[in-house]
Amino acid sequence: MRIGRTQFAALFGAISLSASAAGQSSIAPYAPGDRPIDADGIAAEMEGVDITEHLGDRVPLDLVLIDDSGEPTTLGKLLEAGRPMMLHLGYYKCPMLCTLVLNEGVRSLAKMDLSLGKDFDLVSVSINPKERHELAHAKKQGYLAEYDRAGSEKGMRFLTAAATPEGETVPAAIAAATGFGYKLLDSGEYSHAAVFMMIAPDGRIVRYLYGVKFDPTTMRMAVVEAGEGKIGTPLDRFILWCHQWDPASKGYSLLAFRIMQVGGAITVVVMSVGLAWMFIRSARQARLAPHAA
Repeated sequence: MRIGRTQFAALFGAISLSASAAGQSSIAPYAPGDRPIDADGIAAEMEGVDITEHLGDRVPLDLVLIDDSGEPTTLGKLLEAGRPMMLHLGYYKCPMLCTLVLNEGVRSLAKMDLSLGKDFDLVSVSINPKERHELAHAKKQGYLAEYDRAGSEKGMRFLTAAATPEGETVPAAIAAATGFGYKLLDSGEYSHAAVFMMIAPDGRIVRYLYGVKFDPTTMRMAVVEAGEGKIGTPLDRFILWCHQWDPASKGYSLLAFRIMQVGGAITVVVMSVGLAWMFIRSARQARLAPHAA
């Protein structure tokens, strides 16, 4: 399944524009709403920046990245823990969107009873091949303090490209495999969309969560869905069974058909119990009734 998300990306203003410490920028400043728009209604910086959903495809499992401690790793190695992964693509010096997405995402995750490092993992990959693990480490420490749960360091990963010509192509390869569009601007910053991708333990892309605000209930259901029945309670799985992802609302919607199935099953059970009780009662009365001469 592949669904273009250009207009969605534009809606969330996924333009990471930087300014130097002196307030200078290679892009002229514009008041809100005054930035030139092309004939198709998309700002020039947003051209070619969208999300093409690759649901059911697998992320590259053997491409080498560098973790925040400076050690090589792969997405496949991280998935060996058997936990679903919430994958984020962005970059760590992003002055706007990436930080906003991660901030709001981690705050929503902190409201869930499922825990990082125990039930699922959060993995962020820098699309800027020049960023190094020292910066990733500093970023991780800030979010560990924000999340503030014991053991979460095992499930929170911030990754960068290896400092080799081959290694620096890896973030782009992961972005292409997941349908994450982005481009480098003249300012040195990147234009990109706002999204988390839910990855099953076998590496399949299960769900895309868009935006800069994330409902904890929606995130929890996405984690349970990606966990494929291995995390959450039986009630969680029943609730998920009664819902379906709605691309229009970017959330899970109650399925009327499922409710009808549940209602039908309850009706059958009630009728069966009622008939069984009536049969047993009639049989008992027949046994207790005096025999006719």
